[in-house]
Amino acid sequence: MQNGIADGMVQSATKEQIAGTTALALLKDATELFVAQGQRVLRFDLVAQRPSDEELLQLLLGRSGKLRAPAFRCGTRLIVGYNQALLPTALD
Repeated sequence: MQNGIADGMVQSATKEQIAGTTALALLKDATELFVAQGQRVLRFDLVAQRPSDEELLQLLLGRSGKLRAPAFRCGTRLIVGYNQALLPTALD
């Protein structure tokens, strides 16, 4: 544990690719989804208003059809994509 963050499972996106509908399994037990798209950050409450699976796949997958990187779980939050301002907010 470093900086109050416990180590978790690390999976290499190049060696163990997640593609297509398999990416939806990452949302199991997730209550929030944060998606960084350039300077914009989209937040979804997966309990109150879960988007359709088709919409979720558009957010989770890149042009290649594979999970966008970086992607990680922090408790019940799934964070996809990189935005420097997002990290402190999402890791609260």
